[in-house]
Amino acid sequence: MNTKELIENEKRYLFQTYSQPAMVLDKGKGMKVWDLEGKLYYDFIGGIAVNSLGYCHPKVVEAIENQSKKLIHCSNLFYHAPQIILAGKLVELSCGDKVFFGNSGAEVNEGAIKLAVKYFKEQNKDKHKIIYMKNSFHGRTIATLAATGKYKYQKDYLALLPEFKQANFNDLDSVKEAFDEKVAAVLVEPIQGEGGINIGTPEFIEGLRKFCDEKGILLIFDEIQCGMGRTGKMFAYQNYNVEPDILTIAKSLGGGMPLGAIIAKDSTASVFKPGDHGTTFGGNPVVCAAALANLQVLEEEDLLAKCKEKEVYFKNKFEELKEKYPEYIKEIRVLGLMVGLEVEKNGPEIVKKCVEEGILMNCTAGNVLRFLPPLIVEEKEIDYLIEILDKIFKDITSKK
Repeated sequence: MNTKELIENEKRYLFQTYSQPAMVLDKGKGMKVWDLEGKLYYDFIGGIAVNSLGYCHPKVVEAIENQSKKLIHCSNLFYHAPQIILAGKLVELSCGDKVFFGNSGAEVNEGAIKLAVKYFKEQNKDKHKIIYMKNSFHGRTIATLAATGKYKYQKDYLALLPEFKQANFNDLDSVKEAFDEKVAAVLVEPIQGEGGINIGTPEFIEGLRKFCDEKGILLIFDEIQCGMGRTGKMFAYQNYNVEPDILTIAKSLGGGMPLGAIIAKDSTASVFKPGDHGTTFGGNPVVCAAALANLQVLEEEDLLAKCKEKEVYFKNKFEELKEKYPEYIKEIRVLGLMVGLEVEKNGPEIVKKCVEEGILMNCTAGNVLRFLPPLIVEEKEIDYLIEILDKIFKDITSKK
């Protein structure tokens, strides 16, 4: 089928839950992806922070091929090596002691919430409320929507689960005001992605740890988007002088395959007993093999250090753009390769123009242009992005 036929069939057969440009992606390699018509695009959204190695990294492809020839699926009723080896690797890299694998970010966030409540049930304490942050995003299931501080995602599903309390990001006093004796945990993204690349201050993140310790409650870090090397550290919490009790990761963990994980300290993880939680597909042999290859490449190619180098390069290039368009560019937000550029207006229009010019990115939180490129991005590719943005900004501002 050609592009037109496929898009017509998409509208006929699929739930219409996405707004997509009129193209059908066909193949990719590295930073590049091509549509059915053969047009080339540079992917600066990286599958929404999933493709940290770009498209079809040969070592990830090889791992998937090799494992799929041996064992594609094994339920969690039985042991299999890739899952156990991957869990050991994540424990080695993180502050946690135990791992539970799921299929997505929303799923592991649900599990983390469930674990926090069970932790206090085991102590015969009625603590079942979760404090979350305004402008957060933790998933699209009912429970994670209830912990997502963006009304537009919630409004059609009210009333949600009632035991979630909102505080303000980077405002420790608001967290303290939201607290009561029924609170079990604080759930926070150290860097809010969907919220517009809002970076947690050291005072806030470290203050949360101290507050949770004082109140005897758990601290949950959602690193679905900001973890796995995205900030130039393997985990975002490593940018701060803190460790969470529970950590959730997904997106880039599986090297493009669907995989999420809850990582927790022994004292917390131990409250889950056989039958308390489960999944049919989570920690599948093939996705675990892909994740192990993904981690191997991150280390062998020193991509965390390169991520920090590209952070500086991105920041400098955006500062140059801001000097050219000081009234149009409102704020630059960069940590590693989580990059936000807040503009005065026309965010969605800029996204469309970028697609026409062969750049894939998106707009979130109103008019924040969000860039989550693969960690393999090169300076010349960033230069091309800047060239296209410069051209678009010049056109927009000349019409004022």
